[in-house]
Amino acid sequence: MFAYDPSIPPAPQAWLDLDELERIRLVEVFHRRQRGKRLNFKAHAAVHAIVENQLAEGVESVVRAMGRLHGEGLSRHDALHAIGCVLAEELHDLVTVGADEPPGVARARYDAALERLSAAEWRRLYGRK
Repeated sequence: MFAYDPSIPPAPQAWLDLDELERIRLVEVFHRRQRGKRLNFKAHAAVHAIVENQLAEGVESVVRAMGRLHGEGLSRHDALHAIGCVLAEELHDLVTVGADEPPGVARARYDAALERLSAAEWRRLYGRK
């Protein structure tokens, strides 16, 4: 077991070797220690962990978005949040309207949204400096 720090990429295989609930717990512990004002630490940690999973698995659109956002001046932690915002929107769409979509449509929409994502747009939408 290790401590999670979103500013440092976890070793992909070590991260993936952890149980999913342990990954979420590690992210939640980090955020609780930061005394963030999250309304729902568990939901926040779950989205965070999913993005870390996608990075560890080498999901190309997520890896590209992380590199681009970091290059545009976001910290790794803020880039995780930006990607997580796109993921959360996609999950919402899947739950509310996407159940009848053909396979692959949601993934293509997610990939396209990540390609459009910029640090400037995320800052504008979420009030970050």
